[in-house]
Amino acid sequence: MSGATLAGALAAARRRLSEAGIADAAQDARLLIAGLLKLSSTAFVIDGGRPLDPSEQALIDDALTRRAAREPVHRILGHRAFSRLDLMLSPETLEPRPDTEILVDTLVPYAQRMVAGGGCRILDLGTGTGAICLALLDLVPGATGVGADYSAGALETARRNADINGVADRFETVESDWFAAVAGVFDIIVSNPPYIVRSVVGTLDEDVRLYDPILALDGGEDGLDAYRAIAAGASDHLRENGLVAYEIGYDQKETVTAIMRKNGFARIEAAQDLGGNDRVLVFSREASA
Repeated sequence: MSGATLAGALAAARRRLSEAGIADAAQDARLLIAGLLKLSSTAFVIDGGRPLDPSEQALIDDALTRRAAREPVHRILGHRAFSRLDLMLSPETLEPRPDTEILVDTLVPYAQRMVAGGGCRILDLGTGTGAICLALLDLVPGATGVGADYSAGALETARRNADINGVADRFETVESDWFAAVAGVFDIIVSNPPYIVRSVVGTLDEDVRLYDPILALDGGEDGLDAYRAIAAGASDHLRENGLVAYEIGYDQKETVTAIMRKNGFARIEAAQDLGGNDRVLVFSREASA
């Protein structure tokens, strides 16, 4: 790539990604270079004239080649910010996204009240990186949690993230197909399950389709398989007055509510994402719909 200075490298990276058809070429170029070289947000202005050594240029070149092949920025960097955490990524984990922070933020007041009332034990089904459970443990210091996942590789990543973010003493994992190997009862059962209709998975953007694990995307023929499985088993693992909370697809509010109602749960809260789409549902066995 051309440009021996930081500013020149940024301009060249932006051009290269733009020519490769990357929609947010300028933002991705800045994120990649800042992340790879561990730069502050002001470095491109303050230190734009600083020369890059050959090893730095090689690092940037390799990252740009990967991004041009549609590998997501944060997978190239190997980690991503979520809530107040820094989460390592792996091929077995879904890349956590800002919409899922809405699920965390919705649950924090409930978890805080539970802790004040004697304790809050959280089960995160399909935990992946551990994002949801670990963020709740970070924001609600008295809570404890279990991350369940079908993938041993995902659980290894979740444990590493718990350690990195200082909550490992309140977090454990279990390899389980939904509730199959889960023991005990919980105050909150939470999940961001696979909810994409199977026929749609093949049409997703390459950034998602080629790099996120299919198990974390494919929700079955109608996108609702995971919700049915969780709804069917939740009562056996939920304390009295406990909650079940989900992230959902934009058009699944009423269908997921119906599945939960059939299993004895009533919706007590719904939240939308920043785009105004239905994104989070919270259910209880005690409240009225």
